[in-house]
Amino acid sequence: MSKEKTDLLQGTLDLLILKALKLGSMHGFGISVLIRQLSEEVLRVEQGSLYPALYRLERQGWISSEWGVSENNRKAKFYKLTPTGRKQLIEETSNWEKLSRAINLIVKPA
Repeated sequence: MSKEKTDLLQGTLDLLILKALKLGSMHGFGISVLIRQLSEEVLRVEQGSLYPALYRLERQGWISSEWGVSENNRKAKFYKLTPTGRKQLIEETSNWEKLSRAINLIVKPA
């Protein structure tokens, strides 16, 4: 994957994670599954991308985490959106809508 595609993916990944966590607290694998399901199997977030993004979002104060037990009785870290993260989700969504609109203006000219 080229660097440009990776950079776009990282910025988009933050939005997707924040959006997933708006639905409630979940562990990393659950976030990955939800993104895949909601995108109708188009978007697949690999662990090598997901966990660094989760750690980064936690350092920024947009999400928090605590240890718990998953549905298959394994110890797992559960992530949830913080109040700062909710505000950031609104900003990220607005930025995405502007970017999408701009790209559509180019890709699908009137």
